Amino acid sequence: MKVFKIPEATVMRLSVYSRYLYQLGREGVETVSSGDIAKGVGVSSAQVRKDLAYFGEFGTRGVGYKVEELYNHIIKILGLDQQWNVMIVGAGKLGSALALYQGFAERGFNITTVLDVDENIIGTKLGNIEVEPLEVLETRVKERNITIGVVAVPASAAQDVTDQLIKAGVKAILNFSPRVLKVPREVVLRNVDLSVNLEVLSFNLVFNS
Repeated sequence: MKVFKIPEATVMRLSVYSRYLYQLGREGVETVSSGDIAKGVGVSSAQVRKDLAYFGEFGTRGVGYKVEELYNHIIKILGLDQQWNVMIVGAGKLGSALALYQGFAERGFNITTVLDVDENIIGTKLGNIEVEPLEVLETRVKERNITIGVVAVPASAAQDVTDQLIKAGVKAILNFSPRVLKVPREVVLRNVDLSVNLEVLSFNLVFNS
């Protein structure tokens, strides 16, 4: 399987499928059809089957999928059957909220480190994590086997922080800053721009009303 050939939209839908299957499992549902999944997450049953087909054959024709089995398959595909250590750079309102969000740990993402440059913030705690100075970035990446870095700093500092993360050995970066970052080809970059998502919502409100 070569992951780079899988459409990003498919990967995003797999994440949604996994959450829906988890919900069904908690409700005691044992089997589910592609049509059921489609209705539950708001796509077509053909789309569900196409997304799953990228990774092999699942389920039984005429019967459907075993909820727990399919859930476990998708979790493995998404790499959530293992733990990922995460560093957040930026302990402002956004970085603090991310550090305190319990949902990450439930999906296998362990926030191990939070860094900042503000002396008024350094030394304070976010849950069980003490905010540390940016100077320890490289040391903590190596000590704590951190593979994912979250950039939650102002745009003016985002590229510099990103460069430091990459130099330290971080392989994937989640960027919350509004700046377009440059990273080597071997580093996975994901941008989360909340204002862009709001603009997409406003566009849909205007053209679908």
